[in-house]
Amino acid sequence: DAQGVVLPGVGAFDAAVHNLKDAGLFPVIFNYLKKDLPFLGICLGFQLLFAGSEEGREAGFGIMEGKNQRFPDTVKVPQIGWNSVAYTRPSPLFSGIPEDSQFYFVHSYYGKSKETEIGRTEYGVPFTAALQKGNIFATQFHPEKSGDLGLMMLENFVEYIAPSPLSSPPRGEV
Repeated sequence: DAQGVVLPGVGAFDAAVHNLKDAGLFPVIFNYLKKDLPFLGICLGFQLLFAGSEEGREAGFGIMEGKNQRFPDTVKVPQIGWNSVAYTRPSPLFSGIPEDSQFYFVHSYYGKSKETEIGRTEYGVPFTAALQKGNIFATQFHPEKSGDLGLMMLENFVEYIAPSPLSSPPRGEV
């Protein structure tokens, strides 16, 4: 009965899948995602949406095609720091947030999803920084560690799932 779900995460892909399965949450989240209900994956929560990861053997949720890949040896891993994010298509997640804003990243693997990408950045290679597929959103960066703009992004997600009476009409209404 949740209006929205946020799946944050830091750590290894396989360990996260095992922990979710051990807690009985993997099928619950998977079924939630299949219903296209409001969801926000953050960092490892972003990566778990993909079919898998070069980091391990476990299958992810498979909502996004492909596997997360490790950054090339030409860059320091993990990436820790700020990157600007270029918007590749409009999304309510970025509402009111200026183009090329800086967000905080901490990761060694990245995903690419051209079809669902809403934001892109680069660290040795270009990669998807944020995505949206229907009501499913995800960021490789940490909005909760990205200052006021990151908090605004989290507020945008909350507003998306539960619009305040003073805001625009709910999605789907004109």
